[in-house]
Amino acid sequence: QINNNNISESLSQVQHVVLVLSGKGGVGKSTITTELALALRHAGKKVGILDVDLCGPSIPRMLNVGRPDVHQCDSGWVPVYTDAQKSLALMSIGFLLDDPDEAVVWRGPKKTALIGQFVSDVAWGELDVLLVDTPPGTSDEHLAVLENLKKHRVDGAVLVTTPQAVSTGDVRREITFCKKTGVRILGIIENMSGFVCPHCSECSNIFSKGGGEELAKLTGSVFLGAVPLDPLLSASMEEGKDFSQTFPESSTFSAINSISQTLLCSLQAS
Repeated sequence: QINNNNISESLSQVQHVVLVLSGKGGVGKSTITTELALALRHAGKKVGILDVDLCGPSIPRMLNVGRPDVHQCDSGWVPVYTDAQKSLALMSIGFLLDDPDEAVVWRGPKKTALIGQFVSDVAWGELDVLLVDTPPGTSDEHLAVLENLKKHRVDGAVLVTTPQAVSTGDVRREITFCKKTGVRILGIIENMSGFVCPHCSECSNIFSKGGGEELAKLTGSVFLGAVPLDPLLSASMEEGKDFSQTFPESSTFSAINSISQTLLCSLQAS
C-alpha cells in the first residue's frame, strides 16, 4: 500500500517534474535525459533524475556512478549524488535489483507495485527540476509512474523521436497517451538529427530530416530542437564524462543547451 503523504513529502521541495517519453526504444531517450540534466546543472540548477526504465537502466553508467549501495533515511531512499555540491541527484531502479545483469521477467502487477513504491520513496530534498526517464512505449508502467507522481504534480512531458517517419509515427501514440492521461506536452526533441563529422564538423543527414519538427507542427506541439549525432558526445557518455565541460564548443552542446533553456522558460511560465 502506497502512502500518499510519503509522495507529497518526498517531492515537497521539488519545483518541477518532467517526464521524458519515447514511442520506441533506441531513440536516445536516456541519453537526452542525461544531457538535459547536465545542461540544466551547467545553468546552475539543482537537478534530479528518476530512472524508471526497469529493463534498461542505463543512466548510472552515463553518469559514471557504477552500482552504489543505496541507503535509507527516515524519509526514504537517499539518491546518489554525482558531485560534491549535490547539484545532480540520481535514483535508478537498477540500484534496487539484485543482479544488474539479470533480465527482469516480471508480470505487470509486480512491476507496477515496485514502480509505485520507488516513485514515492525517494528523499529528493530541494530540486529545481526532476527528470523522469521512463521505459519506451505506453504501458502499465507509465500509468503506474503517472498515478503516483500525479499525487504531487507533473508539469508535463518531453517526447523524444528520431527523424524517420517510423519513429515519429510511434511518438504520435505518446501524444495520444498524454492527451488521454491529461499530461501537458512541453515539446518534442528530434534526436540523431544528422551526423557531425569529428574531423570537419560538417553535419550529414543519415536518417532523414525534419520529422520531429513536422510532427510538432501537425500536432500543435512545441518543437524544442534537434540534437545531432556526435561521436565525441557518444564517447564522453560511454566514459561517464560531463560533455558540457569536455566539449563546450560542440554543436551538440549548444543544441542541448538551447533546448534546456527553452524548457526552463516553459516550466517557469506554467
